[in-house]
Amino acid sequence: MNILDKIVADKRKEIELKSLIFPAAQYTHSVIFKRDTFSLAQALRNSDTGIISEFKRRSPSKKTINQNANVGQVAMGYEKAGVCGMSVLTDIKYFGGSLEDLIIARASAQIPLLRKEFIISEYQIIEAKAYGADVILLIAAVLTMEEIKKFSELAKSLGLDVLLEVHNEEELHKSIMPSIDMLGVNNRNLKTFEVSLETSKSLSNLIPDDFVKVSESGISSIEAIKELKEYGYKGFLIGENFMKTDNPGESAITFITDLKK
Repeated sequence: MNILDKIVADKRKEIELKSLIFPAAQYTHSVIFKRDTFSLAQALRNSDTGIISEFKRRSPSKKTINQNANVGQVAMGYEKAGVCGMSVLTDIKYFGGSLEDLIIARASAQIPLLRKEFIISEYQIIEAKAYGADVILLIAAVLTMEEIKKFSELAKSLGLDVLLEVHNEEELHKSIMPSIDMLGVNNRNLKTFEVSLETSKSLSNLIPDDFVKVSESGISSIEAIKELKEYGYKGFLIGENFMKTDNPGESAITFITDLKK
């Protein structure tokens, strides 16, 4: 099994256990479930920088990135920096995240929040809305075309934006449908963890203009963003670059200021 298969197998067990004691229907009664959401797709369309920052303590490829970061302070720092949105990892075992991180980020900043998670069930989408997310991530590598359709349509019915992540042409072809807002190209191969911006460049022409193009992983320089903008990308997900510093918010401010020069 590669790392992605392991994560998905663990996720299935996790959801199975959670749903036994906390049915999805209970989430729909939470106060936050009824809030109006912020659109990340719209924020990216209107932005000249397109930065989506990330809150991530660790990852399978980099064991520890920033174990001591305070999600509320980081969210406020990112908002001050003028990011378009913030991605919050909610997987515990592999990324050290939690749904509590998501709700604290929601209470701390008025920007679009993406629940970064390995979504394989409608349960997680309802959960995302109840914990303050505005956007969900769907990963084409772990879903069938039917699941992508079902999950994205449910998300849209709840007022959530959908970012669909692909790694290759085959995944892209099964993902193009009206219920998707943003198509993200992950430059990291989730099976080998190697990173190459060529992935974003080679797939850019195959993504219809109706979708906001987002490039993810391995983006650490102003030059990379300027280069990818030439290929029609409007969004750039930056995780480790900010999180590995002592003050991710300040790092984002410096980066965005330089990007605007």
